[in-house]
Amino acid sequence: MAFAGRMRSTLPVASKLISSESLATGSRSTPQKALLSPIFTDSEISRNFSTATEKKEVKVKVPLALFGGCGNYASALYVAAVKTNALDKVESELNDLVEATKKSPVFSQFTKDPSVPAKTRVGAIDDICIQAKLSDVTKNFLVTVAANGRLRYIDSIAKKFEELTMAHRGEVRAIVTTVIPIPPEEEKELKDALQDIIGHGKKVILEQKIDTSILGGLVVEFDRKVFDMSIKTRARQMERFLREPINIGNL
Repeated sequence: MAFAGRMRSTLPVASKLISSESLATGSRSTPQKALLSPIFTDSEISRNFSTATEKKEVKVKVPLALFGGCGNYASALYVAAVKTNALDKVESELNDLVEATKKSPVFSQFTKDPSVPAKTRVGAIDDICIQAKLSDVTKNFLVTVAANGRLRYIDSIAKKFEELTMAHRGEVRAIVTTVIPIPPEEEKELKDALQDIIGHGKKVILEQKIDTSILGGLVVEFDRKVFDMSIKTRARQMERFLREPINIGNL
């Protein structure tokens, strides 16, 4: 149980660090919060994916601010899916498509080959969506992505979209990296500790990751924060400390 003891000894440190970070985050001004949680209205990109006709425009607040091309596509798809009340269905369909690219080398190559003419890409994706009986939102989105030559980024877009759907459901993914798998009882203990830190208004989804290169300890990642309590990092910090020149006059 030595490993469990080491893990438990690092949790109070993580709790203190995370709590102080949470206090700093809570002091953000209203303009800063607005930048972190933008509101998408009737934007051009989201209209391309939504087929619902509404007399009054529905404002959809994106739960996370995502940046870059993949983030923009994921945010636009989220808006369209929420407006049509099809978020879970669209998420499932998008994940199925990503899995298909992983299982079929031919399809994967097709999505990544920039030399395929746009007309061919769009026609093939349109046929696939019809045969798979995908929802109109997913179909329109994939056709738009294909037309814009962005199919090769579909995996990254899907991951960004998953971040949005998890935030929508109040879920927080916590990735814990250790050198050996965490036993079930200690996994529950760690999850409960993280739940207390994050707050009971959200649900922690714990994901274990094995990386022997960290040598020991653990690394916790969640909410775009990283708390590195690995032996590897501690060893590097000690090495830097030992390399610093000693001022004998201060001894």
